[in-house]
Amino acid sequence: MIKITETAEKAIKDLLQDESKSGMSLRIQIVGRGPGGFQYAVRFVPEEDQSADDEAVKCDGFKVLIDPETIPNFTGSTLDYKEDDFQRGFLIDNPNPVWKDADAQAVQELLDTKINPGLASHGGFVALLDYKDDTAYITFGGGCQGCGLVDVTLKDGVEVAIQEALPQVKKVIDTTDHTSGKDPFYNDDGKGNSALS
Repeated sequence: MIKITETAEKAIKDLLQDESKSGMSLRIQIVGRGPGGFQYAVRFVPEEDQSADDEAVKCDGFKVLIDPETIPNFTGSTLDYKEDDFQRGFLIDNPNPVWKDADAQAVQELLDTKINPGLASHGGFVALLDYKDDTAYITFGGGCQGCGLVDVTLKDGVEVAIQEALPQVKKVIDTTDHTSGKDPFYNDDGKGNSALS
C-alpha cells in the first residue's frame, strides 16, 4: 500500500514522543487535487478515530491510517521526511495519475492552461475537486474566495469556458465556502466585470 522511509518513521516517532500525541496514529488523506497534483492532509489522530474501513499500516510503535476514499489513489506511494535549508516536513511521492477519468483530466487541463492564467491576474484560482455524472465540482481560492463577483466569474466565465470546450460537461457546481473569504484581492470596481469577462 504505502512505503514509509526510515527517515519518515523516525520523524513520526519523534513527534509521537510529545505526551499529547502518545498512542495516536498518523492519518494520511487526499483532500483535493490541483495543478501540482494531489493535495494531502497529514495529521495525528487518537486511536478511537480509526474507522473499520481504514487501511492501517503497522509500524514500530504506531499506525498509519489511510481512509477508504484515498486508498485507490495511493497504491505504490512513499512517505518520506525531508529537512534541509529550504524545507522541513513530510513528502509524499505518489505515482498515481491525478485523474483516471478522461473527462476529469480534460477539465483539469483546461483549468491549468486557459482559465487559471486569467484568474491569476486577479489573485485567484479555481480547482477541480471531483468529476462525476457529467458534473464538475470546483472550488475557488485566493482573490476569488469571497469575491462579490464570483457568481459572474462562475456563470459568465468558468462555466461557459468549460462547457464550450467540453460539451460533455453538463453542470459546473461551485463548492466554495465564500463566507470564509476575507478581504478578497479583487473588489467590485462598479463596472460589474469578473476576472474572466
